[in-house]
Amino acid sequence: MDVMKQLTHIIAFLLALLVMLPADAEAVRIKDIAYVQGVRENQLLGYGLVVGLDGTGDVGRSALTVQSTASMLSRMGIKVDKKKLQTKNVAAVMVTAQLPPFAQSGQKLDVTVSSMGNARSLKGGTLLMSPLRGPDGKIYAMAQGSVSVGGYSASGVGGNSVTKNHVTAGRIPDGALVERSVALDLSQKTEIRLILHQADFTTAVGIARTVSELFAEDEPAQDANAQPDPNAQQDPNAQPAEESDKPEPFQGIASATDASTVRVKVPDNFSDHVPQFIAILERIDVQRSTVAKVIINERTGTVVLGGDVTLGPVAIAHGNLNVAISTDYRASQPNALGAGQTTVTPDSDVSANEQDRALRVVAPEATIGDVVAGLNALGATPRDLVAILQAIKSAGALNAKLVIQ
Repeated sequence: MDVMKQLTHIIAFLLALLVMLPADAEAVRIKDIAYVQGVRENQLLGYGLVVGLDGTGDVGRSALTVQSTASMLSRMGIKVDKKKLQTKNVAAVMVTAQLPPFAQSGQKLDVTVSSMGNARSLKGGTLLMSPLRGPDGKIYAMAQGSVSVGGYSASGVGGNSVTKNHVTAGRIPDGALVERSVALDLSQKTEIRLILHQADFTTAVGIARTVSELFAEDEPAQDANAQPDPNAQQDPNAQPAEESDKPEPFQGIASATDASTVRVKVPDNFSDHVPQFIAILERIDVQRSTVAKVIINERTGTVVLGGDVTLGPVAIAHGNLNVAISTDYRASQPNALGAGQTTVTPDSDVSANEQDRALRVVAPEATIGDVVAGLNALGATPRDLVAILQAIKSAGALNAKLVIQ
C-alpha cells in the first residue's frame, strides 16, 4: 500500500512539473527531432573465443567451442586431438558493435561480448582477435581485449549461490579497431534530406517553413522617402486592397515531401561548405507538434499523460468496494459414551466497506493540470487512473490517443 502511495505522489509530481512548463517549451532544435539521411550507425557482428576463465567456460564437451578452439590452434600450426581437448576455461561468444558514421581507420569502438554456450561466467576472460562484419559481409573492425562483466557469481557445495548482475555478457571499452572506413562524401551534395524521428505533417511543414524563412532571399527595399506620383491616375471605382485569410503555399529552399521527410536545397554560397550548412540546420529552433497521447501500462500501474491532453465535458465518480470474507472452522465432538462422529462446521463472516466518492464535473477543454487535480481529488491511485481513463475514453471525452501496453 505504501508503494502505491509513493507511485501516486511521484506521478502527481511529474505531471505538476509538466503543467508548469513554459509555453515555448515545445521549441526544440532540429538535431533533437530529426537526422540527416545517410548519416547513421551500422551494426557489426562477429564470433570469437574468450579464454582465461577460471573453470567457468563451456563444459560438457561443447562441440562448438571444441571445434573453434581446434581450428584456431590449427591455424597457428598446432595440431591437437579434439577428443582430448578440454575447454572449461574457454567460452564461445558473439561479439557486437555499432559503427558510427564517418568512422575512420584506426578509430576505437566499444564492443559487447555475449556467451553462446553453457559458460557460467565470463569474468576475468580475454577475447581473442575476432573480425566484425557488416551486413554486406565485409570486415569493418577487429575486436580483442579483456572482458568486463561488472558483477560476480559464486556458488557453494550445498547448492547455495550468489549472483550480481549478468555475468555471461560483458563489454570491452575501446575493444575494437576500425579497419575499413564508411565513405560518405558531402562535398557533392546539392540537397539535404531531414528524416523526423516521429512522423508528423505539422512538424515537417513547420521545419520547412522555418528553414525557408531563415534562408529567404532579401527582397528589394522600398524607398521610405518616395512620394506618390501626382500625375498617376486613380480609378474612382477601385476598392481598397484587403488582405486575404486564405492559406497559401510557401516557397523556399525547404519543402516537406511527406510526414517524415523534409528536403532542403543547399544554397549556392554553401555549395563548398555543406558541413557548415548542416551544422546551421541542426541548431535551428522549431515548434514540434505531437499527437496527444495517454500511455497506460496495466502490468505496472504506470500512467503517462502528454502535455496536449485535454478533456471534454464529463462527470467522474469513483469509489472502491472492498469485500472481505473470513471463515473459522469449529469442531463438534459427541459425548465420550455417545455414538456419533466428530464434525467440522464452518463459521463465515462477511463484511463490506465502500468508500464515499462525490460526483465531480470536469469543465470542457480541461487541461492536463485540471485532469490531475480532479483525479487527485478523487483519491485515485495509479491503478485507479487506468480504469478511469479507459472509461473517459469510452465516453468520448478524452481528446487524446489511448495507448495500452
